Amino acid sequence: MSAAFAAATALALALAGCAGTGTTATTSAATAAQEPTVQASVTQSAQAAASPATDSALAVPGYQVGEIPPVPLFALPDLGLLTASTGSLTPDLTTDLTSRPGITVTAARCDEAGILNGGLTVVGADGSVVTSDGDSSVVNDGEGAAVYDDGNVSIVNNGDGSGTYDDGTTSIVVNGDGSGTYTDATLSVVVGGDGAGTYENSATGESIVIGGDGTGVYSTQTVSITNDGDGSGTYSDAETGLSIINDGAGSATVSLEDRSVVVDAEPLTPVGSLGSFPSIDAAQPVESCGTVITLEDGILFDFGSAEIRAEAADTLQELAELLNEAEVPTAYVYGHTDSISDEDFNQTLSEQRAQAVLDTLVADGVTAQLQAEGFGETRPVAPNENEDGSDNPAGRQLNRRVEIYVPAF
Repeated sequence: MSAAFAAATALALALAGCAGTGTTATTSAATAAQEPTVQASVTQSAQAAASPATDSALAVPGYQVGEIPPVPLFALPDLGLLTASTGSLTPDLTTDLTSRPGITVTAARCDEAGILNGGLTVVGADGSVVTSDGDSSVVNDGEGAAVYDDGNVSIVNNGDGSGTYDDGTTSIVVNGDGSGTYTDATLSVVVGGDGAGTYENSATGESIVIGGDGTGVYSTQTVSITNDGDGSGTYSDAETGLSIINDGAGSATVSLEDRSVVVDAEPLTPVGSLGSFPSIDAAQPVESCGTVITLEDGILFDFGSAEIRAEAADTLQELAELLNEAEVPTAYVYGHTDSISDEDFNQTLSEQRAQAVLDTLVADGVTAQLQAEGFGETRPVAPNENEDGSDNPAGRQLNRRVEIYVPAF
């Protein structure tokens, strides 16, 4: 396996199911209309000119004031792509652009029509394992055992869903009872088969612990999110000083420096139990069709906005330099949303966000031919709702994204 895939594995993304048509954006992005915000009352601090409920300084990027992001879903690289070298197909951007919280760089999988449709495998909180198309689960076909060995990679399939993968850097053990482990140079994932599991990524500094009982903890070097499983939870950011405490009873206390406000806030959705570890059949060799760089909307935009956040400027400048250094001739910028708000709003917002990223890359000197498309809510990579119809905030978080796709050439 190339070092690209070890560096590329990051938590915040899953599959990118991008088929069908979108709208090509050709004009500069205008800021999208703001979505409805909650009411708030100031409990202490000097009054600000803006309402506390709409003050973006009091909000986690990409969220409303008082809203705590969900504990993220577990995600693995596309196991089949581990066996395929992409160096001759596309510039190896995965080794140069570092994956970090909210940004995933990985090889891209495309369908037979050449449409981008995958990159990661999501171990869901509804018992599902989704690979490539965003709709189906990978299951063993029951036709017996098999061994794949090309001198560098060894895959043993025991015919019952269990097996092993080893390429000298990456090791995968699938036990066939829903449990399994994945380890490489930077990533360690353990799925227990009882709904619990752990995720550790030394490249991004991310750690996830899922209790299997509705509880979960997510942490980076600066951010900590705790879901207590009973509707209450906390968020803290050591870098900005922002703190949110959800009491689980309809309100949240938001604190920043000498300011503190109480806002209406829905109780946190319990963290679901993890699904089964992917069958070893998922590790069948697949040729990559390029590179895909996925950015969560919170990295780029404030809630409901299509204006690039100042903090995102360095990331996009780094990306622009890499695209030029690799002499990329063509790249595509795809905007996506979750299913909250109506379809027309989401379509417009996705177009404006894709165009805003394109405009920034051009301003940063990208020489590649760029094309922006918005898909609205039509290309989810994870469920927006659970099977029982309840909200799936972790799935919606994955669906709100902008992708930069560099096809093989």
